[in-house]
Amino acid sequence: MQDDEKCQSCTNTECPSAGAGKRTTSEFEERRQLAQRLSKIRHKILVLSGKGGVGKSTVAANLAVHLASAGNSVGLLDVDVHGPSIPRLLGLQGSPVRARENMLLPVQYSEKLRVMSIGFLLQHQDDAVIWRGPMKYGVIKQFLKDVVWGELDYLIIDSPPGTGDEPLSVAQLVQDADGAVIVTTPQALAISDVRKCVNFCKKLSLPVVGVIENMSGFVCPGCGRRVDIFKSGAGEQMAAEMGVPFLGRIPIEPGIVEASDEGRPFVAQGSQASKHFEQIARRIVELRGRPMSDHVTAEAQLVRIAVPVAGGKLTVHFGHAEQFMIFDVDRQGRRVVRSEVLPAPEHKPGLLPQWLKDQGVKVVLAGGMGTRAKDLLAENGVEVLIGVPSQVPSALVEAYIAGTLTTGENVCDH
Repeated sequence: MQDDEKCQSCTNTECPSAGAGKRTTSEFEERRQLAQRLSKIRHKILVLSGKGGVGKSTVAANLAVHLASAGNSVGLLDVDVHGPSIPRLLGLQGSPVRARENMLLPVQYSEKLRVMSIGFLLQHQDDAVIWRGPMKYGVIKQFLKDVVWGELDYLIIDSPPGTGDEPLSVAQLVQDADGAVIVTTPQALAISDVRKCVNFCKKLSLPVVGVIENMSGFVCPGCGRRVDIFKSGAGEQMAAEMGVPFLGRIPIEPGIVEASDEGRPFVAQGSQASKHFEQIARRIVELRGRPMSDHVTAEAQLVRIAVPVAGGKLTVHFGHAEQFMIFDVDRQGRRVVRSEVLPAPEHKPGLLPQWLKDQGVKVVLAGGMGTRAKDLLAENGVEVLIGVPSQVPSALVEAYIAGTLTTGENVCDH
């Protein structure tokens, strides 16, 4: 009995070839080859964005380089058919793609990293690719099925912005993906589009590994001072509201632009941005492919930290908080496992301490606080740190976990 005949009577709906009896022999064979190729790849991560210009390809390229530098075998697949950026970001423009027995050999960036992009197949770098959906679907399928990736620990897939043909094709073809890393910038326009991207993943049952807020503040190369050019914190707030993990922020640095233009991954530069990115990469490895319930360690190991917020930053006046950012922190693992934004309750004397206790909060980071409120929180078993600077809540919590949080004077002692 032939394979396609066997599939007609098979009842295993989890099999990659399920329903082959309804397909032509060639369709069945393509699906079999695709499943065989992908079975040699342990982890598959899509990098998505709701809109262009947020640094998605930069994140994908540096994530692949970071994973490879850690000793993993990594493939980086660029499926942005109309605007392939990966060859330039890695200094691989003009690299030839070799073929072997009707298979394509990926371009070798390093011993541990292999790369494939439509950019390698263009006769001229400035050629425009004018394809409709079926042709794009076909080339993406070919990249997954006919590229000799070999045994990989990770395949990072850089998709074009939006929720169109290319990301949809990848999500449908790679049905066992670990999930999607979604990149945004802090502006309201970008955040709006990222919400659509999160919903896109949910409708396709594609796990969201987490959200990265790129271009989050400018770090002066001279003095190291940080300025929030595009605001900061909106990506974290959006992630909390939509119930997906927040992975961290990458600040703007001139060195990132220079390194990208020169084909050098910034993750190897030892800058502030590279340090932030390394932390993000570790979280991606920790969270990949797990349902949200598995992201949380045992409740006994978690500590709830509350930060009073106004305008996206810690407010120096505890009683004037518009919202509270609540973080569940695994102290032993030194990481935030989830966060949420809650509207502050009505401002009445003595109400906030009881409300925070009801939320299970054990630590409050505050700029300034009256003596009465501090005493009531202490009575309810809540530790209070006063004189905390007015900064983005997640950065303060990370500093608290690391033991590097500095405090000043109580600016609201009344």
